[in-house]
Parts: sequence; C-alpha cells; structure tokens
Amino acid sequence: MTRSMTGFARSQSQGTWGELVWELRSVNHRYLDIHLRLPEALRSLEPAIREAVGRHLSRGKVEVGARFAPAEASRAVEIDYARLDAVSEALSEIRARVIDCQAPDALRLLTFQGVQRETEPDTEALQRDALAALGQALEQLSAVRAEEGARMEAMLRERAATIGERAEAAAARLPVVKTAWADKLKARLAELDVEADPSRLEQEIVFTAQRMDVAEELDRLHSHVAALEDALSRDEPIGRRLDFLMQEFNREANTLGSKSQDAELTEHAVEMKVLIEQMREQVQNIE
Repeated sequence: MTRSMTGFARSQSQGTWGELVWELRSVNHRYLDIHLRLPEALRSLEPAIREAVGRHLSRGKVEVGARFAPAEASRAVEIDYARLDAVSEALSEIRARVIDCQAPDALRLLTFQGVQRETEPDTEALQRDALAALGQALEQLSAVRAEEGARMEAMLRERAATIGERAEAAAARLPVVKTAWADKLKARLAELDVEADPSRLEQEIVFTAQRMDVAEELDRLHSHVAALEDALSRDEPIGRRLDFLMQEFNREANTLGSKSQDAELTEHAVEMKVLIEQMREQVQNIE
C-alpha cells in the first residue's frame, strides 16, 4: 500500500481526571523524526509515545501535541496541617518577641508556601486513557496518509504508463530515423559529387547508427516502469525505492535526449522528462 507522509489527526478523551486532546501532524522527511509537546502530567510517557508512533509510521517528521485540562474536582485545595502548625508556632514566637505584631488572617496563611497544595489527578488512569486516545489518533493519521497515498499511487501509475507508451513510440521511430539518416548522408555525398568508398561509407553508416541507437535505453525504461508497478504493489514503505527509480528514469530519458538526432525522438525525451519530474515531486512525499 502506498502511503503519504503528510497528514493530520485529532482525538479527544475525557475522564474523572479531566479532558485531553491529541493533535498529530506529519510531513515528509528522510527518516522518522518525532517532536513531542507534552503537558507535565504526561512527561513520563515519552518513551511509550515514541514507541507507539514508531509502530504506526516509518518515515516523516511527526509533531505530537497534547493539551490537558484537569477536572475541577481534581483542583481541590488540600491543607498541609503539619506545615500550618509549624507556621502558627513560628508566628506565636514572633508575637511573643515583637510588640504590637498583628497576626495574619486565614487567607494570608493559605498563601504561605507549603500550607496548601492542589490535589493531583489520578495519574494512572490519565496515562492509560491518554495512550488509548493516542492510539486512536495514530490510526486516524495512518488512514489519512493511506488515503492520500492511494491518490498519489494512481497518479504514478498513470504517468508510468504514459512513459511506457512514449518508449514504444520512440522504439517504432528508430528504424525510420536510421534509414532517413543514411539516405541524407548519401544525398549529401551526391550533392558534393564525391565518389565515396562503399566499404568506408558502410562503416560510417554503421558507426553512426550505433551512436544513435537508444534501444537499450528504451528497454531499460520499460524495465523501470515494471519495477515501479512492482514497488507500488508492495505492502511496505517504498519511498526510498521509488526515489532511486526516479533517478534511473531520469538517466535514461536524458540519454535518449542526448543521443537523439530526430525531432520526434527529442519530443518523446522531453515529454518523458516532464512526466518523470511530476512523479519525482510526488515520490518525495511517499513513506
């Protein structure tokens, strides 16, 4: 299955601990590059999160962000009575030593460092539910990348088929080109009224025909089309394989263009290069 490296997914989860939202974005990259933006309550899950992403994706720059809003119940204020007693005792000693020292009110006491603390949410339940929600987001992201990949695969197959058709047309043109070139050479010699050595002329025609021969390049283009079809049928990451194939496609098209001494063959080479460039741009985004 052909998969894109571009996609977005979002999942939301709620519990007694509050509300959590995952947002995942991915773009193309040579390797799997994971960037995390996590609230403090989920920091300890970083290894598990990276492992989960790696199970679903093999390439791409992936941004994994989480927004956590604790439930109001989990924000209840707890009083550290031991700390409060210590503060109260210290205040009593100060009042005994300092004349006219006023005692702070209850609100001031609550703001004293260590006297109050917010209760922590159920960390175990939060982390369990967070990983489950992350799994849903990753499934969604994989589906989005697969859907985009299917569109890219259809485009690649269409362009590859057109390249194959161009290669067939070029192969059919080769005998005509060789014959036309030999006739042109003989006509030029006749114009110059030069008596050419038949064996030398035959050697020159054979030599030039070999230099102009692109049958091997056309055969390799057909081979690359078959290799691309095979790669697109594999259920594994194929982006690097396709990138290499694009280089091979381009090499053969360039050679075809450089050897061509015929307008029609040159047109086939140019059109092939346009198609290959369109394919190459898509391949850069395939996993």
